[in-house]
Amino acid sequence: MDTQTLSAVITVALIVVILAMIGLGWRNRLRRQSDVERLPAVPQQLEPAAVVAEGQYVATTTAGDWLDRIAVQGLGIRTNAELSIHAEGVLFDRPGAAPLFIPRAAVTDVRRDAGMAGKFVEKDGLLVISWKLGDRELDTGFRSRQSADQQLLLEALQELISAAPQADADSGK
Repeated sequence: MDTQTLSAVITVALIVVILAMIGLGWRNRLRRQSDVERLPAVPQQLEPAAVVAEGQYVATTTAGDWLDRIAVQGLGIRTNAELSIHAEGVLFDRPGAAPLFIPRAAVTDVRRDAGMAGKFVEKDGLLVISWKLGDRELDTGFRSRQSADQQLLLEALQELISAAPQADADSGK
């Protein structure tokens, strides 16, 4: 066997080993996160959206740990998305993945950041929504296509958070 063929065989073997290790790591992450509660269903009827923006759903991570991507239920898949903010909560409509609905009462905070889970942008270029799923605190990142949408989303989310305790009190929760 000549050196070119040997080099090609070794390269292909290394690539196969690396891909197998990545797959094994992802499978182990799924197993470790099997206790993550089911995602809330999208309500049949939603009030008209206060703000809608096109962009990229980055990922959902454990709150405060931007490297601990939540892999279960499609939350770790980066995809294009439409983010809409309704009186009932926040909806990520993700083509190629199930929609993600975060109920108003689950949203705890919103901030701007420079990155999470392998996606890094300019300072404050990423919108990060903190929320609770059962007793697990999570962060979900979104990058809007239009920079002007970022401030509109931030303000609408802050209003949603501040209105949540009053709305829950009015409904008797």
